[in-house]
Amino acid sequence: MRASILSCIFLACCIPTFALAQTRDLRVRVDRWLLVQRMVGSVNYDRPSGSRPARVGDRLQAIGEGITTGVNSRADLLLDTGVGVINVLESTRLRVRRLEVAGNNGRITHLNVTRGQVRLKLRRFTNRGSQLEIQTPAGLSGVRGTDFGVAVQPDGKTGIATLTGAVVTAARGGRVWVPRGFQNLTIPGERPSPAVPLRNDTTLRAQLVRRIDRGVRKVQIVGRVDPVNIVRINEVPQILDRNGAFRSSGFLVVSFLRVKVEVITPLGKSQTYELALE
Repeated sequence: MRASILSCIFLACCIPTFALAQTRDLRVRVDRWLLVQRMVGSVNYDRPSGSRPARVGDRLQAIGEGITTGVNSRADLLLDTGVGVINVLESTRLRVRRLEVAGNNGRITHLNVTRGQVRLKLRRFTNRGSQLEIQTPAGLSGVRGTDFGVAVQPDGKTGIATLTGAVVTAARGGRVWVPRGFQNLTIPGERPSPAVPLRNDTTLRAQLVRRIDRGVRKVQIVGRVDPVNIVRINEVPQILDRNGAFRSSGFLVVSFLRVKVEVITPLGKSQTYELALE
């Protein structure tokens, strides 16, 4: 992140004053936005000044504006250029970092996703100056037209899966291309991992660790999934290690017969497992 900030400062210093003025003029004249096209469930429209329930037709325009989806909720955002749609899946937080028009009329769209999942379905850009970037706690993903998904785990680990086109992931000075039919994982503080063939696999391998604490029966779930995935136990996101292994945070009191474990891939494929506790 520090390197990215320094790079931005350097570029700004190299742009002549008249160019900066021209850019400001374009930003004033051109109305850039992301339109809330469709919603399901609980979705908030967030501004730096506060939040309210989102409505179809809301526009995200200013830096810091965004949406937050709740459990079993989602929203579809239409890009103003008509280049495509961003599916914001459940338990996701998305914010606008930059919406501008470059001097060559390219559209600059930079977004921030700090948790949850987004699926982007974009046509190829016709202007070479257009950009679409997704910033997560682990790094940056940039595209020029593609169908891909981003999954951000609670500790910032970020899985990328590309269905068509290509995505480049960048972090800590490293850059990895994730072409069609590949996926990769980026861990905060590390360079992106090499791209591997796309699995889109929701397989869960799990076992229950049981114990009795002061006469109360408790259980912990220990499991493994594809490391690019998101895992939720009773709707609570879990932290995975770099190999996809996890332990439920603490022991669950066995006051019910089953526990729900949901596995979701970066492309949004999900499978729910009902684990019997008895």
